[in-house]
Amino acid sequence: MLVNAAEMVKAANEGHYAVGHFNINNLEWTKSCLLEAEAKKAPIILGVSEGAGKYMGGFKTVSAMVHAMVGELGITVPVALHLDHGTYEGCYKCIEAGFTSIMFDGSKYSFEENLEKTKELVNVAHHLGMSIEAEVGAIGENGVSNKGEFADPEECAKIAELGVDFLAAGIGNIHGKYPADWAGLSFETLDAVKKAVKGLPLVLHGGTGIPDEQIQKAISLGVAKINVNTECQLYFQEATRKYIEEGKDLEGKGYDPRKLLLPGAEAIKEIVGIKMDMFGISGKA
Repeated sequence: MLVNAAEMVKAANEGHYAVGHFNINNLEWTKSCLLEAEAKKAPIILGVSEGAGKYMGGFKTVSAMVHAMVGELGITVPVALHLDHGTYEGCYKCIEAGFTSIMFDGSKYSFEENLEKTKELVNVAHHLGMSIEAEVGAIGENGVSNKGEFADPEECAKIAELGVDFLAAGIGNIHGKYPADWAGLSFETLDAVKKAVKGLPLVLHGGTGIPDEQIQKAISLGVAKINVNTECQLYFQEATRKYIEEGKDLEGKGYDPRKLLLPGAEAIKEIVGIKMDMFGISGKA
């Protein structure tokens, strides 16, 4: 069933585990994530970036696909359809399209404008029964720095006061593959932010490649939602490459997209299941 993400993330925060947010990129991605969530009896957040939404034919197309697939596959666990790193305009498009949750990434604005726009979107989202994630500062990007970026706890406190449901705050995490000389997560920053926001659930972006022990420590310090995208892409790529390199696409009707994409789809299930177990969300539906 499609729900907003507030209750599942709140429960994770109180239970000291984390909800997995897995970005979807096509039908196979969506189906694999939903089936594995059902198998693991785990609530799940399906994340859609603006780029992926455009690639899949628009937010309304994505929303219609997810709503229909949840019903057709008989998914019984809670599922949230969430805009990832949304622009101000993108948030309103997803609201119109029937998403159940949005993230407003105001990092390109001054903090004052981020605060103002976040406040507006919180009011709109909550009026419609949607959950909303905000961002303070910016999340690091691979190739820009080996240290990631660090949120200001005072700014986090001001955003938290607006009533957002969960907050993305940089603690040294990076989108994409982590470089070999990555400095690791700053647990001092995480602890300071957690104290500043007075119990508000925190979000860890860039969940691919962070050592398991750092993930576990972050969860123990208040991270209740973890975003994974790159790792699913890598598993999909590796399984698809193996299928083609072994020449299976040349055997019989191995070129049929349903066969060609199946190894990648199964690989996504595998990594989603691994992450759910690591986050402690399995069996929590």
